[in-house]
Amino acid sequence: MQLIDKVIIVTGGGHGIGRALCHRFAQERPRGLIVADLDAEAAESVAQEVAGVAIPGDVCDETHIQQLVAEAEARWDRVDLFCSNAGSTIKGGVETPDADWQRMWELHVLSNVYAARAALPGMLARGHGYFLQTSSAAGLLTEIGSAAYSVTKHATVSFAEWLSINYRRAGIRVSCLCPSGVQTDMLNLNDPVHQFLQSHALSPDDVAECVVRGIDEEEFLILPHPEVGEFFASKPQDYDRWLHQFSRMKEKWERPRKLRPAA
Repeated sequence: MQLIDKVIIVTGGGHGIGRALCHRFAQERPRGLIVADLDAEAAESVAQEVAGVAIPGDVCDETHIQQLVAEAEARWDRVDLFCSNAGSTIKGGVETPDADWQRMWELHVLSNVYAARAALPGMLARGHGYFLQTSSAAGLLTEIGSAAYSVTKHATVSFAEWLSINYRRAGIRVSCLCPSGVQTDMLNLNDPVHQFLQSHALSPDDVAECVVRGIDEEEFLILPHPEVGEFFASKPQDYDRWLHQFSRMKEKWERPRKLRPAA
């Protein structure tokens, strides 16, 4: 799908990948662009930069998602591309509090369900539409340092697959963006896992360029880091070996912390 004259919504559009997406989409001369973000000031700033419309709010609230779609349809009669990009991360394993698990679930999974509920009826009536859902390399592989992030990003990929399978013949296209390290505030350089990701991190602009190409070619998996695809392809070939390799990586990354003398 080409983006010229299209109506686009980007959640998490005030920072990082979302901000880069808004700027890159604007170069394609869309008919309308809505910049949504929990950070109202950031949303407004980006909207001014790209001649878009800022609508701040929380994607975990279904009424906010409905508002985004209603505003696009009121202004421009439709939504052509809904980019569910808002996301966050949290460290921890099984000890992660239930409230944090729930927040990750709402942010990475239910927000995508809300977007589909709101935008699908109009898309189906017109016979075409597009969803871009931002997952992560963690959604195809794993995030060693965060159980809640890894599990919910896997669910993002799963829901995107489901949408694609169920609505492809109705003219709906779905892409799932799965980058590895990206130079945003989500990279915590005090974390050994994130230190590794930083070593081959791409800029948000690089990721946005890959997204535009992927949407143009209607690819399901958009992989700005080719090595993610290689690791993903090796996973089903020998699952036990793959798990063993990742467990060794975890041990390697944690070893410096274990050897560090106590204060």
